[in-house]
Amino acid sequence: MLWAARLSGFFSAAMLMVVLSPSLQSFPPAEAIRSSQFDSHVRFPGQIAGGARGLPFRRAPSFRNAADCGNGTGNVCDPSLVHIAITLDEGYLRGSVAAVHSVVQHAMCPESVFFHFLVSDPSLGDLVRAVFPQLRFKVYYFDPARVRGLISSSVRQALEEPLNYARNYLADLLEPCVRRVIYLDSDLVLVDDVAKLWRTDLGGRTVGAPEYCHANFTKYFTDRFWSEEQFAGTFEGRRPCYFNTGVMVLDLARWRHAGYTRRIERWMEIQKSPPGRIYELGSLPPFLLVFAGHVAAIEHRWNQHGLGGDNILGSCRDLHPGPVSLLHWSGSGKPWARLGGGRPCPLDALWAPFDLYGPAAVEPAR
Repeated sequence: MLWAARLSGFFSAAMLMVVLSPSLQSFPPAEAIRSSQFDSHVRFPGQIAGGARGLPFRRAPSFRNAADCGNGTGNVCDPSLVHIAITLDEGYLRGSVAAVHSVVQHAMCPESVFFHFLVSDPSLGDLVRAVFPQLRFKVYYFDPARVRGLISSSVRQALEEPLNYARNYLADLLEPCVRRVIYLDSDLVLVDDVAKLWRTDLGGRTVGAPEYCHANFTKYFTDRFWSEEQFAGTFEGRRPCYFNTGVMVLDLARWRHAGYTRRIERWMEIQKSPPGRIYELGSLPPFLLVFAGHVAAIEHRWNQHGLGGDNILGSCRDLHPGPVSLLHWSGSGKPWARLGGGRPCPLDALWAPFDLYGPAAVEPAR
């Protein structure tokens, strides 16, 4: 039982950190969240996401802006809005709902946040509307055929899903009036006000993200890439660093002007062409090829990634040193799966409060 004792101790330390660390505390609930109880349960008896029936989610607590936020027009082109893009699919739906919940729980101005949901199944918009009746959002259909011929095999099947590449096309999918957007993966939660991330100064760069310059950058590319000058010379004159594409602030106006979508596609085409692969790990390397060395560095607190372990075992991991504003379960271990399987990691307890998945309430007789 030594393992259990260690696990219990680690869990206690993690929870104590949440209590004591200001960076892990939300803003005062009275300012942004007006309901501390779940209003009801929502059940979706029809076909959801390709055949899953009866997905029960609790309706999120009601929320509203603090007094000094203002409400704006609510139109997608309202310049006062914070824009967030996130994907919705059946496999990660529970994570996406929790991510959205965490954003509105910690935002001082939750009604001033506009979500752009990228889907391959448009019916998922009905689920969002039922769980988050007050949420400002729009659903965008992403056609899997757009990238299916460009996707190469990866270490995990999830990394090969077409929707995983939808982030490449945000500048095309979103309205031209949306000039900046925060892209978020589905396996994360925020524990800070997203407006702080939104206000990041990109310094004229197109992409802002936490960089990790001590990571082994070379491992994301094959021997062929490094042995052929036409490829290896890509980073000449740059100081490329690894960055995780699950949390990015994107200048869409600059992206559109420079045509970065096509540049990413070109690298994907090279990857698929003979004589063989030039990179590993799905959608990440094309971003590194185009942007590494030209990224506006954001504080690491905005992407405490790797909590899902590696891409094979998904083992438990601790937080990186320093303050925390966003927890990211990148890797193969997802908190909803580990909690549901009765084998959670200690830090999965930090995701659980934002989980809205649960049995549907029995409807009263009429």
